[in-house]
Amino acid sequence: MENKKIKDFQSGDLVQSYFLVKAAEYKTTSNQKNYLDLTLVDQTGEINAKLWDYSLETEPQYVSSMLVRVRGTVSEWQNRLQLKVDRIRMATEEDNLDVGDFVPVAPYSPEVMFAEIEEYIGMIKNTDIYKIVSTLVTNNKEKLLLYPAAKQNHHAIRSGLLYHITTMLKMGRKVSEVYIGLNRDLLFAGIILHDIAKTAEMNASELGIVSEYTVEGELLGHIIQGIKMIEKTAIELGVDQEVSLLLQHMTLSHHYEPEFGSPKRPMIPEAEILHYLDMMDARMYDMRRALEKVEDKQFSDKIWLLNNRKLYKSAIKYNGENVE
Repeated sequence: MENKKIKDFQSGDLVQSYFLVKAAEYKTTSNQKNYLDLTLVDQTGEINAKLWDYSLETEPQYVSSMLVRVRGTVSEWQNRLQLKVDRIRMATEEDNLDVGDFVPVAPYSPEVMFAEIEEYIGMIKNTDIYKIVSTLVTNNKEKLLLYPAAKQNHHAIRSGLLYHITTMLKMGRKVSEVYIGLNRDLLFAGIILHDIAKTAEMNASELGIVSEYTVEGELLGHIIQGIKMIEKTAIELGVDQEVSLLLQHMTLSHHYEPEFGSPKRPMIPEAEILHYLDMMDARMYDMRRALEKVEDKQFSDKIWLLNNRKLYKSAIKYNGENVE
């Protein structure tokens, strides 16, 4: 029986450890078999878990943000690891656990990342763009410090939204040094604002765990919510209408395709760059996370988020230095 971290799980492992419940749902199969569907997390990742023959009437109820001790077997289902729970109990005070030790977090402190965003806002020369961006960031600071960038997919970690934005800003700054015709004010603003409405799309706890989508988030989604936020703020501040329209367009088009939520493709260079920076950062995050579990010269499992591709982990190490 091993006390492994989730990132080290392999099919066939017998594990026993503490986890944080990210989500818990009581379900019934087509043949009327009851079970508890769990998403368990630690600082290294998350895994789906099943507790079969579970009864709401006779067994404890497990809810989001609860610490539990689990014993079970790791298996593979549809190219993804899954944990079959044999025994589970709630953690007690005697276990002497700190819930914060079980939450996947961004690699930098939220305060440092927020200060970095403020530095980029300070680089914006256009007064109207500066007013809109600084107002929206200030108004959403409390949630920005904590929120993930998604419930399940890329940057679904505490302060993941800040991490996503700051990484894109660094890339955007480098790209603007190559394509010198780009409007840096628009590019930086678009990067900062493109996902800011995720603070209104989702409900997240102080641990950065999303419990559910808001009603407006379900009905509209963060792209439409973001457009509304920009327009409302622009009207309140009395800024140039073209500035408001361009920032709304960048938010509207950053998913690029209608089936992904963008009814318009980018129509200005800064919006085009924004889309590819967003895609690049999401893909690199997903690839890095997948390859953490892979040995050198081996392939990962198929990854649904990456079009069911397998990834190869090279044994060739880079001995140079990446200069900031």
